[in-house]
Amino acid sequence: MTSGPGGVNETLTEVGEVHHTDGSTAVLGKTDHGDDGGQKSKSPAQIAFARLRKDRIAVTCAVIIVLFLLMGIFAPLIAGIEGQSPTAPNYNLIGDDNLPTFYTNGSHWLGITSNTGYDVFARFVYGIRPSFSIALIVTVVTTIIGVVLGLVSGFFGGWIDRVIGWFVDLVLSLPFLLFAIALVPIMSNYLVPGGQATSSEQQKIRIAAVFIALTIFGWAGLCRLIRGEVLALREKEFVQAARSLGSPTGRILFKEMLPNLTSVILVAFTTSLPALIGLEAGLSYLGVGISLPTADWGLDISLGQQQMQAFPLPMLVPLAGLLLLVLCLSLLGDAVSDAFNPNTRR
Repeated sequence: MTSGPGGVNETLTEVGEVHHTDGSTAVLGKTDHGDDGGQKSKSPAQIAFARLRKDRIAVTCAVIIVLFLLMGIFAPLIAGIEGQSPTAPNYNLIGDDNLPTFYTNGSHWLGITSNTGYDVFARFVYGIRPSFSIALIVTVVTTIIGVVLGLVSGFFGGWIDRVIGWFVDLVLSLPFLLFAIALVPIMSNYLVPGGQATSSEQQKIRIAAVFIALTIFGWAGLCRLIRGEVLALREKEFVQAARSLGSPTGRILFKEMLPNLTSVILVAFTTSLPALIGLEAGLSYLGVGISLPTADWGLDISLGQQQMQAFPLPMLVPLAGLLLLVLCLSLLGDAVSDAFNPNTRR
């Protein structure tokens, strides 16, 4: 309780509202008291990250994602504890029916795959590497392309906007799956003389095809989103002031507008990453992406379904890992979106 002007008593609440005894209310800005007793205001990013730290679901998902990343980084060390290699076949442990002769044992903690006898545990810890690395690189590349083209399209307008908008509509109208499936044989015929590629060359072509397909189809949605935000930002006073002062176009785009798009870009990044991981695994499952003997969760799910009834672990282990990783990334992306949205409170 404090005494305001004119002798009117006021009460300062924790949320920054001042309630007067005469019934009126005033809202104060959100501030923090520093160590020196002064008041320090928080930026929107600081407020968003503070809300994320208080979100138990977001923190839990972040911890799980970090554990998966550490598993991929230290895959040789983790697989070395069991003493198995993800690409070493064990034909002596396969019966006449092409199925393993055992379920699990001390040498193969989660069993082996049918036909080839690959160790399931070793392939599980190695399998996150291609999925996450390809999805992460594609997410970074498509984010850069989408942001730059969206900035240029929304800021300049005119024929530039129409040309970029035409490419966006074209990309969004193409069938992704058919395009990705057809890209591998096309690249094999044109990149390898005679079309006879070795297994190593074929693997590189497949990885390149997956990367190209995901990149081509990944930037258009973000470009359209950024364009809409730029159309609103270019009419703001600070942009008009910068243009009237003769600031270069690059400075206006990347120094004035881009910082105001940080929350949109971050939300788009965190939501597109799990989608791309799922797409990469789906392409490998269909036989378009990674091929044997490289360990990949999508490929291992496809191989494991052949022995699902008798030995379910070779399919269930990579499937559970993929579902958990994508779920945690999706929930974290939703939490980031809510944290940067001033109209939501978690």
